[in-house]
Amino acid sequence: MLVLAAGASRRLGRPKQLVCLDGVPLVRRALGTALALRPRWAGVVVGAYAARVAAAARGAGASIVPARRWREGLAASLAAGVRAAPGDARWLLVLLVDQWRVGPADCARLLVRAGRRPVAASYAGRLGVPALWPRSAWPALARLRGDRGAQALLQRTALPVPMPRAAADLDTPADLATLRAAPRRPPP
Repeated sequence: MLVLAAGASRRLGRPKQLVCLDGVPLVRRALGTALALRPRWAGVVVGAYAARVAAAARGAGASIVPARRWREGLAASLAAGVRAAPGDARWLLVLLVDQWRVGPADCARLLVRAGRRPVAASYAGRLGVPALWPRSAWPALARLRGDRGAQALLQRTALPVPMPRAAADLDTPADLATLRAAPRRPPP
């Protein structure tokens, strides 16, 4: 499992990884979602605000994965995570720190579809993360560049799993207001 938490949160104007929901920083919440599935390995990719995000994630049972080239965009964070994943892993589930409504049950629906193709959340008319990548796709992930991540790869190859909860993310002050107004309950 891999939680991407390296971005600079420019549109929000503060580190979204450290925004708290129910007193828990989003990075810790995303790790909780990942770890609830009992993976053999979990990592959190840090870049901007690396020391603070790593401190918030420390003790959760995940490896801290530095993305030294995080300024290059989401693809650099994903590549750092792919390089850090265990050599004997067969799949890699990728989560974003800012999809605060995604819970373990959502991710479990991806895992039951594991096979030879990537499996991706389908929401808002597109495919995206969370996404489950078979090992055979990892070299393509490592070659990605820029801030688009792996969306083009997903569009061409992934098996979709409807996940409307994944559409809620935290990018702007308006998104933060939505998060703050959300009912307080743990993700399912």
